[in-house]
Amino acid sequence: MADLLHFEDFAEGQVYDLGTHRIEAEEIIAYAREFDPQPQHLDAEAAKSSLLGGLAASGWQLCALAMRMIVDGLLHRADSQGSPGVDEVQWRRPVLAGDALHLTGKVLGVRASSKSDRGFVKFRFEMHRAGQMVMMFESAIIIGRRSS
Repeated sequence: MADLLHFEDFAEGQVYDLGTHRIEAEEIIAYAREFDPQPQHLDAEAAKSSLLGGLAASGWQLCALAMRMIVDGLLHRADSQGSPGVDEVQWRRPVLAGDALHLTGKVLGVRASSKSDRGFVKFRFEMHRAGQMVMMFESAIIIGRRSS
């Protein structure tokens, strides 16, 4: 645990690069079949005439993908102890098959908990495609403090 990031390692303004993922048609369809079976997520032909303009990832799929990228890019190396919730989620632009998505997390603030072994780190996570934001959400993560 000594090499993990702890509450004391986070400061307002820090930005974490959480990686890039190219989303493919097969994964959009597989997710949609299981969790969001709407035509714009399941059928490329039907999706062409939808508001989204083509086979598009579900917003909920983007949230799940972001969570995976956050764990792989940050939480697996931090003393993460969960989250009290998500404050806001926005889906700004459609994500189409073949899009390369890049995720960053910016620390908006840090706050000590009333419990001395942890604190709250508030993040704004942004997902971009070719420089355009496609999704964002804000959430606090509970991070353990270093032992004294």
